[in-house]
This record gives sequence, C-alpha cells and structure tokens, in this order.
Amino acid sequence: MKRLLSNLTFQVLAAILLGIIVGLYFKDFAPTAQLISKTFISMITMLIAPIIFLTIVLGIAGMRDMKKVGRVGAKALLYFEIVTTFALIIGVTVANLIKPGQGFVSNSTGDTSKLAVYQKAASEMHWGDFIAHIVPANAFDAFAKGDILQILFFAVLFGFGLSRMGETGQPLIGFFDKLSKVFFNIMHIIMKVAPIGAFGGMAYTIGTYGLGTLKPLAWLMGSVYITMFLFIFVVLNMICYLYKFSLWQYLKFIRQEILIVFGTSSSESVLPSMMEKMEKFGCSRSVVGLVIPTGYSFNLDGTTIYLSMSVIFLAQVFNIPLSLAQQLTIIGILMLTSKGAAGVTGSGFIVLTSTLAAIRVIPVEGVAILLGVDRFMSEARAITNMIGNGIAAVVIAKSEKEFKPPTP
Repeated sequence: MKRLLSNLTFQVLAAILLGIIVGLYFKDFAPTAQLISKTFISMITMLIAPIIFLTIVLGIAGMRDMKKVGRVGAKALLYFEIVTTFALIIGVTVANLIKPGQGFVSNSTGDTSKLAVYQKAASEMHWGDFIAHIVPANAFDAFAKGDILQILFFAVLFGFGLSRMGETGQPLIGFFDKLSKVFFNIMHIIMKVAPIGAFGGMAYTIGTYGLGTLKPLAWLMGSVYITMFLFIFVVLNMICYLYKFSLWQYLKFIRQEILIVFGTSSSESVLPSMMEKMEKFGCSRSVVGLVIPTGYSFNLDGTTIYLSMSVIFLAQVFNIPLSLAQQLTIIGILMLTSKGAAGVTGSGFIVLTSTLAAIRVIPVEGVAILLGVDRFMSEARAITNMIGNGIAAVVIAKSEKEFKPPTP
C-alpha cells in the first residue's frame, strides 16, 4: 500500500479524480485552482529553454559528421509533414462520415467577447513573418520569452560552432554536460509536485466550464476523441509496427507524462521529461534534441485533427455544403496555417480563425461556438501531440541506427 501511494502515476490519477470532484462541488475554488495549475506549468516552463538549448548543443557537438545533423533535421521535417497530412485527411474524412454539426441548433453563435482577439491575431498571421520570426534578433530575448523555435535555431548554430573547435571545445562541452544534469535534477524535483498541478488544472476546468457545457457539443467532442484514438491506435500503431517497436510498450513507458498532460491540458508541462524519457527509451541524445523540440512546433497531430474536424463541423452547423475541391483547399491551407501559429498562446483558435478568413466560405463568427468546449478537447490534442512526437523521435533514431532499446 505504501509503495502504491508513493507511485507518481497513482498520485497523478488520484489528483485528477479529486480535481473533478472539487470542480463539480466547489466552483468558487476555480480561480485558486487555476493559480495552482499555472504555477506548476510555469515551474516546468522555466526549464524548457535551458534544457532544449543544452540538449541540442551537446547532441550536435557530439556528432562528428555535420552532414548527419542536416540529414536528421530533413528526415524529421519530412516525417512531420507526411504524418500531419494523414492527420488532416483523417479528421476531414471522419467529420464527413459522422457529421457532428448536422442538425446543430443554437440560438446564438456563442460567446463572441473573445472573438475579436483571435480575429486580430489571425489577421496578423503571415507565413513569411513566421519564417522570419524563427531567427532571433537577440538570442537573450529568445531565452527570456521562451520562444522554442528561436532557441532551437540559436542552439543549432551554437552546436555547429562548438563542434568546429575540436579538442579546445571539450572543456565547454564538459561544463554544458554537467549543467544539463543540474537542470534535469531540478526537473525531477518539480515532477514530485506534478499531482498538485494536475489537480489544479482539472479542478479549474470543471469548476469554470462545468460538465453541462459539454451537452450541446458532446457529439463533436466525442467525434474528436474517437478520431484521435483511432489515429493513435491505427496510424501511429502502424508506424510503430513498420519500425519494429511496440506502441503499448512505449505508452506504458510514458504513462506518467500522459496523465500529467491530461490533468494540465498542456503538452509543454512534460517537454523536458519527455526528452529525458525518450533517451531512456533508447533514442540518442542528438536525435532527441533535434526531433522533440522541433516536433512541438511542426508535428502537432492532435491539433491538426481538431482543426480539420472543426472546419467541417462549422460548415455543417451553417448548412454550407463543401465540394471535394473546397475540402482539399482547406487541407492545403491547414497544412500551412497549423505550422504558422506554432508556439502561440491560443494557437488553435488563431489558426482556425485565419483558415476561415482565408477560405471565405464559412462565417468567421462561428468560431465562438467552440469557445465553451475547447478546453475539454485540449487534453486530447495535447496527449496526441505528445505521443506523436515521441514516436517521431524513435522513427528518426531507428532510421539513423541511433536507437538502443532499454534493457528490461
């Protein structure tokens, strides 16, 4: 019994259940619960920039063949594009088959008070600006803001520069290696309070939105969850089979991270621990350092499924028939916009709003219908994103013969 109580997986699961109960019966606790959840996520977020930087720098500096770094990066981006395109096609297909928006009745288009913010953000989204934004004007500013893509770009260049120093760079590599261990030790300390963070996130979600808000849009929610379940256990499972490793073994290995993401609704809450876990699972540090952080911006399988289904859902709500050509156009636009808002707070609504504005077929105001239930679908998005990124790391590592399965 004592061993069970000290198990982190059990603690997080118990905290989630307690959060649901508190959210249902003590709604006034929601602001405090939100503060608890935000504090835990902030504790994790403060480690993301240094851990990503040190992991990438050490990974690249440890590679003798610089062409290999470029090859790993190119493979990762190609893999991300193929898998997320599959996710988009599956989302559109399921939405057309299930028709979650057909017969939807609403007296209003929803809470439009927040819509202006997303419309403004969407109008400011440009693909060219996104590319230019990857290069930081000030490296220290990128660290201060926690901009993952800018830190990634700077870390790659820093790693290249350090690798060219040869033996003279070894003392700095040794220092960075020790510093990396310090940050991972800090992460282990913070993870001990993960159940408290999961409790706060769940109590806030249930206390603020209530289970009653799910009823009008339950069919859409169910469709999204079923689609993501099928994506994980059919598409990703097939990828695991092709690359000769077990999806179930992998999911069991990261079960604690899955529960934490479910409780906090944030995949970033486990980014540092996922990088460590994937190394322990058998991927080399260099592959993990390049694939996992990049995947958090370019391999958002759950987000792309949600976006594609939401667009079709809104078309059905407003009784707007979309031709095959229009749906293919939507997929093409989403392939770009789903990458363009990477790392932006509220990116789901920003991408959805910008996509509707681009196709000019579905009323942009319809996004407000989804505001009430978006929080309840964020868990599925975050978990699918996280699982997909870990599998991507294994696939790239195996393709580079940089994978050593963990010893039992």
